[in-house]
Amino acid sequence: MQVVLGKRGDYAIRAVLDVAERPHTRRKAREIAERNSIPHRFLSRILADLVRARILHATAGPSGGYELVEPADQLSLLRVIEAIDGPAADRECLLHSTPCNSDNPCAIHHVWIGAEEAMLERLRGTTFAEIAADGGALSTSSQLAARLTRRG
Repeated sequence: MQVVLGKRGDYAIRAVLDVAERPHTRRKAREIAERNSIPHRFLSRILADLVRARILHATAGPSGGYELVEPADQLSLLRVIEAIDGPAADRECLLHSTPCNSDNPCAIHHVWIGAEEAMLERLRGTTFAEIAADGGALSTSSQLAARLTRRG
């Protein structure tokens, strides 16, 4: 089984990491896009979502750009993913196309919930400062998965 982020989540993580790696420098959207091979128009919408979620702060003008609202050691990977993809809860059942819960569980509900909770805890406990210290920019979501696996 492989858990993969969608393009929006992947790009959001790369953009935030790019900003986190340079904590005292505002990053222009075009620079972030070029450094991370992200289409500029697509990135602009993602950056706007990250500003609305109060993860990034945008400053206009020639010396403007994007910077983190809070220090990278306080910003979790889960917070960025949820800002882009929505809350991790309320996912559909793996076996059926309807929600299942502890009152009406499917055959693998309890096992899957345990695995999902462990993954969410790992994402919640991983900060952008840790990712930046672990070797720099990510080029794919599979590299992120590999780094999270190595941490354990």
